[in-house]
Amino acid sequence: MQYAIAYALSSAAGLRAIFALAVASLAVHAGWFHPPANFAWLDAWPVTIALLVLAAIELLADKVPLLDHSLHVAQTVLKPAIAAVLVAGSLHGLPGPALVSLAILGALNALGIHAAAASGRGLSTTFTGGFGNPIVSLLEDMAALGLSVLAFLTPWLAAILALLVGAIAVRVLVGVRRTLFAKARANVGD
Repeated sequence: MQYAIAYALSSAAGLRAIFALAVASLAVHAGWFHPPANFAWLDAWPVTIALLVLAAIELLADKVPLLDHSLHVAQTVLKPAIAAVLVAGSLHGLPGPALVSLAILGALNALGIHAAAASGRGLSTTFTGGFGNPIVSLLEDMAALGLSVLAFLTPWLAAILALLVGAIAVRVLVGVRRTLFAKARANVGD
């Protein structure tokens, strides 16, 4: 079950990193999540409150056209790092090298989902002039919320949904690539 939680949280972090960490902190307070002792800081109310404030900023900033781009650039590093923390905080009783390897996989998962979301946002900007971006952002918010909460309530369902999010992410990346190559070929022909 801990692997399902780790995978779902790393996927949620690929969409909304601080938000996923804030939900994990709330889950510790609710008794739904029991991270290893070195992650006891998640159970401190000042940390939880700070994470909730930062998560609110993350959610709101992603709806503002110029801020969302800057946020996505900064989160290219932040999302994988937080995903690695969430994976390490979800897994118990693993030797150091195995834990580090899984944390790296969680970081790569979040990075892939972030890349797909950023590509999807690029398509939205291209086709709607940026007006569709807040709607795309809201869909990302809902997916991150669903994955984060379900990770603690029904971990296996959350992991399956995370796989679907990953599959959609791959599909978006492939679609973006095809669109860009088609445009490039059309421009060469002009």
